[in-house]
Amino acid sequence: MSTTEQLHLPAGATGRGNYETIIDPGAREGWVHTGLRVLALAPGGSELVTAGGVEAMVVPLNGACDVTVDGETHRLRGREDVFTSATDVLYVPVGSQLTISSAEGGRFALATAVATGAHPVALIRAEDVPVEIRGGGNMTRKVRNFGTVGAFDQMDSLIACEVITPGGNWSSYPAHKHDETTETESELEEIYYYEIQDGPAGPGFGFHQTTSSGEDTPIDVLTEVRSGDTVLVPHGWHGPCAAAPGHDMYYLNVMAGPEAERAWNITDHPEQGWVRDTWADAGIDPRLEGEAR
Repeated sequence: MSTTEQLHLPAGATGRGNYETIIDPGAREGWVHTGLRVLALAPGGSELVTAGGVEAMVVPLNGACDVTVDGETHRLRGREDVFTSATDVLYVPVGSQLTISSAEGGRFALATAVATGAHPVALIRAEDVPVEIRGGGNMTRKVRNFGTVGAFDQMDSLIACEVITPGGNWSSYPAHKHDETTETESELEEIYYYEIQDGPAGPGFGFHQTTSSGEDTPIDVLTEVRSGDTVLVPHGWHGPCAAAPGHDMYYLNVMAGPEAERAWNITDHPEQGWVRDTWADAGIDPRLEGEAR
């Protein structure tokens, strides 16, 4: 997999039944470790999900839901949309069977990763999600670290977070990679699931780039992204992601890899890493002032 057509999956392109998006580990050539499903439920709807060989995090995108696992029901209070706030998230271990139901209806992401170790079901409340402000100036973005290394570690391999990039800003910048195992880098696949805030005249848009990090792993993606689109990053330098002015950008990142240690270690693009040194002087974008916790 190396072309835009293979790696940029427009909204609805992989959907089936109640799912708007279905990306399962091993279901496509060259894609092994991570998965994402976006479930859309009408009011009063429900869906039975069998986790099989993956662990998962249930992430409400909009709306609230109840998730029943092994006879115990967990209430996820949800949110109006991905831009308004963090959300309750539920971790579900490998081999679980769960039922997701919603009285009011809504859309719910299931971020998954191949796993072998079993961990207990865990409910992470929205108010307990660490929020990081990363970058500076027009590279400022907000990261909700509900499933990252160090923030929540009762998982086997899955790493997940949400990023909000204000309109006109850049994120996933400097471009970076995590496609080999070294003392300073982890080998991880990554999924970007996008939602873009509408403007007064219609839907918004942004851009995503992934380029090759080696001659033996060609990849070339520079594509416009819109709400519901997914971009797969099997390897290579990924970033920047750019939010069009007037349209805040959201993406849900899902990562996992073959290494025994669950870690997120990256290498910056050698021509772009210097921008990190500009962030302190640039200051935080005023739109995100005071939101870290």
